[in-house]
Amino acid sequence: MSDPNQPLGDLTHADVAPGGLSLVVIYTEQLEACREFYTALGLRLVEEQHGAGPVHYSTTMPGGLVLELYPGKPDRTTGRLRLGITVLTGFDQPTGRELRTDPDGRVVDLHVVSGGDGPDGRGQSIP
Repeated sequence: MSDPNQPLGDLTHADVAPGGLSLVVIYTEQLEACREFYTALGLRLVEEQHGAGPVHYSTTMPGGLVLELYPGKPDRTTGRLRLGITVLTGFDQPTGRELRTDPDGRVVDLHVVSGGDGPDGRGQSIP
């Protein structure tokens, strides 16, 4: 049984199996500008389309997180959001941390690491 006094967000003694974040979808009315922005950070975005759905861009991060950029509409956009993204050096980015702002005004906390410093322990931060 779950402890009713357990703080929210603490799954230490929860009845559910904790899982990782697996999907983040960003809806934008500036799809191509956002694709260019995130590609320039070092993400490898691939164009996709499922059936009759809209063309969008997707990348799978280490650990399995899928980040997708979808075309937005006035009633379907992703507003304020802050993303933390770690990439490897090699995209004309100096190592270290820096805050960037995407074309829609979302803050991206960019962490650029050298080849052996990736968060997955194998020196890889992007597929």
